[in-house]
Amino acid sequence: MQAQNAVASSTKTSLAKPQVPGQVKHYLQFADLTREEYDYLLLRAAWLKAKFKSYETWHPLHDRTLAMIFEKHSTRTRLSFEAGIHQLGGHAVYLNTRDTQLGRGEPVEDAAQVISRMTDIIMIRTFGQEIIERFAANSRVPVINGLTNEYHPCQVLADIFTFVETRGPIQGKTVAWVGDANNMAYTWLQAAEKLDFQLRFSAPAGYQLDMSRIGTNALKHLTICADPKEACKGADLVTTDVWTSMGYEEENSTRMSAFKDWIVSQELMSLAKPRAVFMHCLPAHRGEEVTAEVIDGPQSVVWEEAENRLHVQKALMEYLLCGRLD
Repeated sequence: MQAQNAVASSTKTSLAKPQVPGQVKHYLQFADLTREEYDYLLLRAAWLKAKFKSYETWHPLHDRTLAMIFEKHSTRTRLSFEAGIHQLGGHAVYLNTRDTQLGRGEPVEDAAQVISRMTDIIMIRTFGQEIIERFAANSRVPVINGLTNEYHPCQVLADIFTFVETRGPIQGKTVAWVGDANNMAYTWLQAAEKLDFQLRFSAPAGYQLDMSRIGTNALKHLTICADPKEACKGADLVTTDVWTSMGYEEENSTRMSAFKDWIVSQELMSLAKPRAVFMHCLPAHRGEEVTAEVIDGPQSVVWEEAENRLHVQKALMEYLLCGRLD
């Protein structure tokens, strides 16, 4: 009966707690939350997904507003956040920096002060990590990293939820990253350290990880493999990304040549465990970083992975505004 009353009341009244300036919790990189918080979020995402699939209304963020600030193109990030806040009972406001004063030189700090006084939570998809950190430092409400050049925490959170959903706990497992040392690779490494699994990283010379960004404890969860076959051997999860990320388009032809032996093919997947899954954060270029046989094959969970952006981000927004509701 209590649960029924909570559901009924949540369709009319927000469960969000008042935000205290200076004590707001942000999500700017995967390392920002604890192992216990991730355990909660994964369970909460599963609960919210079940309600979504059952067409059950759950509006803990009734009348709350999400500001979505975009400086980079987006499909999955915009759709999942906009649909997600709506399904939680709130509203989204889309802001493109080209159409706002940010695009005309307004200081990030000033924009943060204003936008955070008119909304309840903010998601930003931008270039440098320092931009989102400056914004968060001046925001009165939670700020979520929707992607920066350095990190993509919401995507990796969805990836881990997808693995847990299809294969069970990720602790102690092996993830093979085949590709560039990009924002996804660094976020996977943070996740490996936080959730206690192993990351094997494989990229051609000249596209390796910057070791100055990696702490001593993270190194315990990292193996660098010169050969992508070595990275995939016995792995539980094989994942990759486009070879040319946003902002690096001028390097495209050079990257195509450098990465030609790093395509995730059926041969590579056959070296992983029989029940290994393939993931890709999308959009994908079949015939470049992955073959059609793999991404459209039986081991691929890319479509579940894409959908799960919606569910983990709902859990994240709910948690940042309401705290634990279990």
